[in-house]
Amino acid sequence: MRSQAFERCPQPDFADSQIFAIPAGSEPDPAAWVRRIFSPRSTPSPVMALMAARNVLAPLIGAKSGGAGTFQVDSVAGQEALVEVRDRHLDFWAGIAVDPDRNLLQATTVVRFHGWRGRLYFVPVGAVHGPVFRSMIQRAIRRTAAAG
Repeated sequence: MRSQAFERCPQPDFADSQIFAIPAGSEPDPAAWVRRIFSPRSTPSPVMALMAARNVLAPLIGAKSGGAGTFQVDSVAGQEALVEVRDRHLDFWAGIAVDPDRNLLQATTVVRFHGWRGRLYFVPVGAVHGPVFRSMIQRAIRRTAAAG
């Protein structure tokens, strides 16, 4: 499994990789996919509510509040864009890679905890990460297909 995320964090505390079919002729730019995936339009309403609660509670364990611009593209190498978020309690990387020849998108998430705060924070986040991230990507794909 190749991803810039694993290059930045070769021994993660948590890792997840998911592959999705995308419509033929979809945007090949991985940075554009990052913007679509992390757009509020791709985020389900219950997740928006959870993110709002997270932004209120995160400072209690010394974490930064998230906000617009938290999930920005840090770098692009080839067909993969990397999002990097570093905080006191954990570091997070998301690699979004596009294979336009096969019409596939690969989303790789890697997390490294910093002490008990990171582990505590990730207990609820880890429980919902897979389904939430999957739903955000699927919404971005549906929006892309609808735009034609």
